[in-house]
Amino acid sequence: MLDIVVARGERERAAVFVLRGAVFVAEQNVPIEEEWDERDASAEHFLALRNGVPVGTGRLVVQGDEGLLGRLAVLRRERGRGVGAALVAAIEERAAQRGLAAVELHAQVHALGFYERLGYTAYGPEFEEAGIAHQSMRKELPRRGGGPLD
Repeated sequence: MLDIVVARGERERAAVFVLRGAVFVAEQNVPIEEEWDERDASAEHFLALRNGVPVGTGRLVVQGDEGLLGRLAVLRRERGRGVGAALVAAIEERAAQRGLAAVELHAQVHALGFYERLGYTAYGPEFEEAGIAHQSMRKELPRRGGGPLD
């Protein structure tokens, strides 16, 4: 069973950073000083749990009326099992609940197809982050309640 939760307690938040360390630092050789940043303190961190065991994570940073989805990391053994898509859906739902207009992200180029299947559109030139080619992507969110047509 797969559950997505917002990391609230010390133990859940520690699991977020362990997962990111395993995927980004150990697997992809991202320098640790580039993996953790000042946005971690204000971000909402999401944790994917398979039968209670942490297997993936992602974060939502609010920037004005938009969200920045980032640090999406899924353990290798869990890839292709819907964990990443479930995390993205939960982050988008939280962004919509907060009334944000869109979600943006910086996708590793090899993951463009994954995000395109989830409704994201690439824009701008490719760029490098932590020695890895990235592409900016964006998805408009459906407007939530309160309007005359709702």
